[in-house]
Amino acid sequence: MNHRAYLALAIPLTISTMTTPLLGAVDTAVVGQLPNPAYIGGVAVGTLIFNTLYWVFGFLRVSTSAFAAQANGASDSAQGVLALSRPFLIALIAGMCFILLQWPIEYAALTLIAPDSDVSKFAVEYFRIRIWGAPFTLLNYVILGWLMGMAKIKESLFLQVFMNVLNMILAILFVHVFSFAVKGVAAATLMAEITAFVLGLLIVMKASSFEWKIPSIQALIDTQSMKKMFNVNKDLFIRTICLLVVINMFTAKGASFGTEFLAANAVLFQIHYIMAYFFDGFANASSILVGKAVGSNDKKLYKKTLSLSRQWSVITAFIIASVYGLFQEQIIELFTNLPGVIELSTKYGAWLIIYPFAACFGLVIYGVFTGATEIAPVRNSMIYAMIIYIIIQITITPIWHNHGLWLAFIVYTIGRSGFLVMYTPRLNEKLWHLKEEV
Repeated sequence: MNHRAYLALAIPLTISTMTTPLLGAVDTAVVGQLPNPAYIGGVAVGTLIFNTLYWVFGFLRVSTSAFAAQANGASDSAQGVLALSRPFLIALIAGMCFILLQWPIEYAALTLIAPDSDVSKFAVEYFRIRIWGAPFTLLNYVILGWLMGMAKIKESLFLQVFMNVLNMILAILFVHVFSFAVKGVAAATLMAEITAFVLGLLIVMKASSFEWKIPSIQALIDTQSMKKMFNVNKDLFIRTICLLVVINMFTAKGASFGTEFLAANAVLFQIHYIMAYFFDGFANASSILVGKAVGSNDKKLYKKTLSLSRQWSVITAFIIASVYGLFQEQIIELFTNLPGVIELSTKYGAWLIIYPFAACFGLVIYGVFTGATEIAPVRNSMIYAMIIYIIIQITITPIWHNHGLWLAFIVYTIGRSGFLVMYTPRLNEKLWHLKEEV
């Protein structure tokens, strides 16, 4: 494993994962050209609700990828099939529950965030359409995670790009041609998610060399395997809850400053998502390689992957920060043409130059831990970082207003990275009894 081989895996995965935040970014950018900032605020609140719902089940993609990579490394076709079947069932049940519980979810979310009446109106329009895509979204997580874990990189890239290109085309068509506004944006995303699910199933069937048979109930609920899966997913679930607490507190506090602040922070947060998912491509590459190393008991591959993960996290941070620093105004103007929102986004946008350096280790080394299915350190690092965020938001935001809010977020991100790096020597020792630093 060298730099070239690592990048050959990481770059397609980066392109693939970068398409994920484009769903929210495209929605924000399309309505950002409409004359009222409440449109952006409504989509921002609606997107936040779905991020909260779906990110709680984000473990479906991460753990599926890790278990599939380990099955692939061990050349175990039976476990490869089960790595898809088990989370598939969970995703289907969870998605249907979201649809059945849509009214209390909507009420609770709007009560918690408490946006202005106009923003609330558009958020409801967005939510009531996109909620019907819940099962398809979660099933897409499983399909994508399995394809990545099986190192089907071209297939996962095609699926993600197809879904997002379709979403962009439909969003522009529904909003700027048919004038459906927020409803058009939501309908475009829903249609793209359903289409991607159907296409994803076809790709899984064609891309796999496995003989696809429905596993027996005994194999599906094997006690030891299920216990391991639920332990991994439990820790990822807690990690996601911590992340959502931070994001929801951030959004709710921003909303309390007024609609234009909510809109500006929404624009900056969409840019932040794109940065984060850029790192996520490298994290996925590291996860696949570490999963393969653990499955095949290849210590050399593990050590080299960890080294490459560290190096490319720093290189990537410099690239992202430089591009954003040079083209900040142009990037912000892609999302909105409202002068007040642009002014506020530019004023607070400097925090995003710091973000890549604060986040790089936490977001990339995270892939090493997930590939090894050692998630407790990830959980712990997020808990500690969340506590730091809460303390800073409560104490500093009343003094520094929106700057205090962004300071809290950046310090939280630094903590997320620092704590995880501190756990790395323990991971080395647990996996390979490596007492020296690798």
